[in-house]
Amino acid sequence: MKNILVFMTDHQPVMTMPPYLKAITPNIERVFKSGVSFTNAFCPSPHCCPSRATFFSGLYPSQHGVWNNVNVSNCLSRGMNEGTRIFAEDLKEAGYNTYFSGKWHVSDEKRPSDYGFEEIFHKKQYGQHMNNPDNSEWRHYFSAKPESDGRYDKSKFDDYRRHARPTDTSGDIRGEAQCIRPGYPRYTQYGVKDNPYNDGAMTEATASFIRNGLPDDKPFFIFCSPTGPHDPYTPPREYLDMYKDFPVELPPNFDDDLSDKPALYRRTKMAYSQLTREEHRESLRRFLAFCTYEDALFGKLVDALEDRNLLKDTVIMYLSDHGDYAGAHGLWAKGLPCFDEAYRICSLIAGTDIVNPGRIEDSLISMADYAPTILELCGVKPRVPTAGRSLVPFLRGEKPKDWPDEVYSQTNGNEVYGIQRSYRNRRFKYVFNAFDFDEFYDLEKDPLQMHNIMGPDVMKDVRFAWKKIWKFAWEHDDAIVNPYIMTAFAPFGPGILFDGDEDAEKTSDCGK
Repeated sequence: MKNILVFMTDHQPVMTMPPYLKAITPNIERVFKSGVSFTNAFCPSPHCCPSRATFFSGLYPSQHGVWNNVNVSNCLSRGMNEGTRIFAEDLKEAGYNTYFSGKWHVSDEKRPSDYGFEEIFHKKQYGQHMNNPDNSEWRHYFSAKPESDGRYDKSKFDDYRRHARPTDTSGDIRGEAQCIRPGYPRYTQYGVKDNPYNDGAMTEATASFIRNGLPDDKPFFIFCSPTGPHDPYTPPREYLDMYKDFPVELPPNFDDDLSDKPALYRRTKMAYSQLTREEHRESLRRFLAFCTYEDALFGKLVDALEDRNLLKDTVIMYLSDHGDYAGAHGLWAKGLPCFDEAYRICSLIAGTDIVNPGRIEDSLISMADYAPTILELCGVKPRVPTAGRSLVPFLRGEKPKDWPDEVYSQTNGNEVYGIQRSYRNRRFKYVFNAFDFDEFYDLEKDPLQMHNIMGPDVMKDVRFAWKKIWKFAWEHDDAIVNPYIMTAFAPFGPGILFDGDEDAEKTSDCGK
């Protein structure tokens, strides 16, 4: 029975992993020598809570019920649907010791210990990572729940009094890398902190536990999750200094004006437009330095395993819950803009039994595939079915013949709601935006998603995509089928599943 260590960061895109290595990550590179880097791994939703719930359950948001952040006052749900089971419960029943350290963000009502974990270091992430490097003043806004009678606590509005500021953004009113939003606290894009989000303390506690507290009598599963490199980008000074002479260039799609994209995308970009080009470049420098800091923390856990002579019996996974736009399309963080930078995640799996280690695997995979993978690696049969499939064949150097060459996303928005679904294969990406017009990208000609070619000329491909989306919705309990005239905005309804028009699929470029 294999031991498992999972290190899951927050907001880290695939560009920081092998083979891209846009950041300085010596520990990831060290572990990669005995592993496989999955370069086309996708989360189901570019937000922490739905993606983390998918990781633990192997289900999609329409199945586990977590659609947005669970700890905000206008959330759609405060945790997973009743009866949802996560793989840690199966592992514990099979005789594993299961340990949790760091960021949870799956439920606002239940702790990791309610799902079979022993907690080493549990950070309650109620607003701790939100828009101020100091963070303390934000706890009140993001940790608050509705009153017991269901009414919102209006006293929170009183706290905004101290944030009332002039609307002028000139002169000394605007500080370095700040976005002024009248009536809101100032948003500071980056800074420097010695122990951002307490990630260092969390990792030290976990490493110490591995060295001194980990029992020898049972196999173990350890989930360790820092909050970095989440915005604001505040790495320790020593890691920022490593990038003093490091070439940092903004992404080639940075200057996308989003004019052919949904209006909400442009609205999302408005606050960032206050930053100068140099501040955007410095944001990227600090973000990459933050990734290097997280890599160093990861290395401490690997060293602890090595000190205990456990590396030969442990599978190590380096993952992120979702990506960060990191300047792509002029955006930062994550949100409804359905660009690959926010959806393609870090995914490295390493261990002594991997065939042909140091290998890149570019098959399209989903966050839902990790739960069945972990259970198979541990020799544990799942008690309930999962939507994902095990990645173990890839670790053996094989690719299942029936492995799907497509991925799907599901989001109803975060705190700004908006129903959005997408279908993506290697050639095309179609995005349905119920709140605005849709998107269609030819990824072969336009991998940076600069040109939305949605229009009459691609309708046959859109039709094919909708056949796929409706089939996926039916299989994964996605209730977006309301036929009411004011809500049924999909260009093709669920009935196309039953029209028997197979020739349309054969002639569609989208299906190739």
